[in-house]
Amino acid sequence: MKNILIAIAATSIFLASCQSVEKEATSIETNELKPLVEIVLSAEEQAPLTPEVVLQSLKDGNTRFINSSLTARDHTSQVRMSAKGQFPKAVVLSCLDSRVPVEDVFDKGIGDMFVARVAGNFVNEDILGSMEFGCKVAGSKLILVMGHESCGAVKAAIDKVELGNITAMLSKINPAVEMSEEFQGKKTSSNPAFVHMVCENNVRNTLNQMRLNSPILKEMEDNG
Repeated sequence: MKNILIAIAATSIFLASCQSVEKEATSIETNELKPLVEIVLSAEEQAPLTPEVVLQSLKDGNTRFINSSLTARDHTSQVRMSAKGQFPKAVVLSCLDSRVPVEDVFDKGIGDMFVARVAGNFVNEDILGSMEFGCKVAGSKLILVMGHESCGAVKAAIDKVELGNITAMLSKINPAVEMSEEFQGKKTSSNPAFVHMVCENNVRNTLNQMRLNSPILKEMEDNG
């Protein structure tokens, strides 16, 4: 796998557990967790990372999240340590949804990831520019697009909601609804199976738009 762009299907997080391939603080399995101070990633540590290594790190962190064994962190100390610079290993595009805490989902701390959030996890010019900065300028190795179950923005797109700026926002998700026309069944927001398909197609469409509208990211992907 040599792509810098990695899609996570719009389903419940189901990433499997494997042995960690980077330095992670061990979770303390006691009733009283003592916050840990992890070393914030440096440029020297970021440089040799590969997309495969970073993806595995996210999978391992997601397994800890699923198992309720998140690493205790002293975020205040990490903020101080990262004040002079940042060298995140990944860029994550997530939905605005308050039920999807990105750093917790992957058990990552300050300085580990750039996180872009917008209802429906789609890309526009501003988000693409942010991704180009994160990868081409700041050195991140992987972009992960994370959809999720029961996405309110996806449901609104299915229902063709029209309300203020929400109308224009949902137009970015409409292609995923059109991509799901072959669905055999009730094509409404009340049908979880149809919503599931549209969520997955929304991630796929987002990746297609990234490759189509960002020659910088496409070139980086093609070069591994």
